[in-house]
Amino acid sequence: MPSLMVQGCTSDAGKSTIVTGICRWLKRQGASVAPFKPQNMALNSAVTVDRGEIGRAQAVQAQACGLMPISDMNPVLLKPNSDTGSQVIIQGKAMTDDMKAMAYHAFKPKVLNAVLESYRRLSAQYEYVIIEGAGSPAEINLREGDIANMGFAEAIDAPVIIVADIERGGVFAHLAGTCAVLSPSERNRIKGFIVNRFRGDPNILAPGLDWLERYSGKPVLGVLPYIVGFHLEAEDAIDRRQGEKSGQTLKIVIPVTPRISNHTDFDPLRLHPQAEVFFARPGEPVPPADLIILAGSKSVRDDLAFLVKQGWKERLYRHLRYGGKVLGICGGYQMLGHKVRDPQGIESVPGDSLGLGLLDLETTLMPEKLLLNVEARLALEDAPVKGYEIHAGVTEGPDRARPFLFKPNGDPDGAFSADNQVAGGYLHGVFESSEGLSAILKWAGLPEVNPLDYWKTREEDIDNLADLVEDRLNPELLLSIIQKGNTRDDAPSAPLAGFDAP
Repeated sequence: MPSLMVQGCTSDAGKSTIVTGICRWLKRQGASVAPFKPQNMALNSAVTVDRGEIGRAQAVQAQACGLMPISDMNPVLLKPNSDTGSQVIIQGKAMTDDMKAMAYHAFKPKVLNAVLESYRRLSAQYEYVIIEGAGSPAEINLREGDIANMGFAEAIDAPVIIVADIERGGVFAHLAGTCAVLSPSERNRIKGFIVNRFRGDPNILAPGLDWLERYSGKPVLGVLPYIVGFHLEAEDAIDRRQGEKSGQTLKIVIPVTPRISNHTDFDPLRLHPQAEVFFARPGEPVPPADLIILAGSKSVRDDLAFLVKQGWKERLYRHLRYGGKVLGICGGYQMLGHKVRDPQGIESVPGDSLGLGLLDLETTLMPEKLLLNVEARLALEDAPVKGYEIHAGVTEGPDRARPFLFKPNGDPDGAFSADNQVAGGYLHGVFESSEGLSAILKWAGLPEVNPLDYWKTREEDIDNLADLVEDRLNPELLLSIIQKGNTRDDAPSAPLAGFDAP
């Protein structure tokens, strides 16, 4: 079936954004379309309707297609535990808790079968499949056994568009250099380029674009502008941009730990006009706060040790003495208790870690990871919330008698401290509900809260991306590339030797 693969000269070139825009644009043409990313490395993940785990970017792309996310949309997800190892998730399920990079590199040919199986299921159901690459196809040290970029494109014979981020500088070198290090067959399947995040008059780029087309024999589909105020959930990097603020605001600080995960939980806070969010990195001065939030973590005991070493335990106790509030989400909730036990070495070496002692609870990490989409009601104002659970721990203790929320069957989750200053729970996504967001901000000290419809905000930004595809790219050429597939043309198979740059 027709497909298109969007690859980038670098990480964060805009692949996820462009795939999202193309998906919504095709949907608006009345087409059935699905997103696909063969391999993703990210600690921001989502729970699918088939109770699997995929990257959050693919969940947003599914929204752009008008679909619920399923595991086949991202059949390989790598969640780093350390600088050298990752949990490997295949078709939504964890296959290993920790695999070293070299071992995974040798394992990739076997993984390709699962990737192709997922792709074939999607391509049998949908008119178009829009595929996102990972990193850069120019990483020639990773070419052998590649399943993320050109290796996958070659396996299914897909056409490719290459995206470059002009904000980084050297955009023509990025595009020409990427072409130069690819094999002839890989170069032949490139059908065009997109220049992303340009500020200013695109006519200034015209001489360079003309040179690039002559040099490569490939067309430039268009130049996309840098979009001010645009929001799309980050695949991995923390987005520290703030929405416009007005009136009385609540100051929120979130410590950044080495294995922080699902920090997209806090996007509604960043965008809210009455919430000022500061992600506190090591070594940065920490501003005064009304609310401190401990985020999720892929390595809870290691991140807990990091927080203690960085002085956050003392800072939290001081914050509470002055009347501040503390909230923990998932791994952050586990850290708030007296102890985190890992008897089977689920995350690292077996053992116990002393928690922060702010909730009367203890957590035991277990081999089975819970993956669940949840509708619930907060204990605060009985506010309805939707979210998801991704965790491998069981938390028990007296403070659970004061639950943070209740699930539809009445089961409680999370806890409040006896003095109502500390709270936590396992549910990701509690801020995406307008009612839930307002209830938590009021609990944290904001007397009057203006509602924020986060789902509507995300829909509007996805539609804006589709408008850019229509207005700033060449939609006729784009659709022709998708429908023709990897049809050979008269373009040279290599950059023109000796061609002088202007």
